[in-house]
Amino acid sequence: MAKYVVNPVKVRMKESSKGSIYQSIVAMGFRARQINNDIKQELNERMADIVPTPDDSDTVNFDQISISREFDRIPKPTFLAMKEIYDEKLTFNLPERQEIDEDLD
Repeated sequence: MAKYVVNPVKVRMKESSKGSIYQSIVAMGFRARQINNDIKQELNERMADIVPTPDDSDTVNFDQISISREFDRIPKPTFLAMKEIYDEKLTFNLPERQEIDEDLD
């Protein structure tokens, strides 16, 4: 089993002292999606340079395998987002309650 980048319990304890854990989870979710999109884009760019082999052939494309293995070693986007919030690299601002009420009127 892969080793966690950060301990989720420590992140929760640290965030609960600052404010709502639910707000932090939402922010981490948005950040994890951004990280995942960046990883997908980088993978697609790297795979675009590789000449695909026909599906009916039994040859192995070693370049494609090495790139896949490289990306498999990257920690999950959720854990990267958790590490960012734990290291205080991820900040988020929520709208004030009055602004939300005014938008609904």
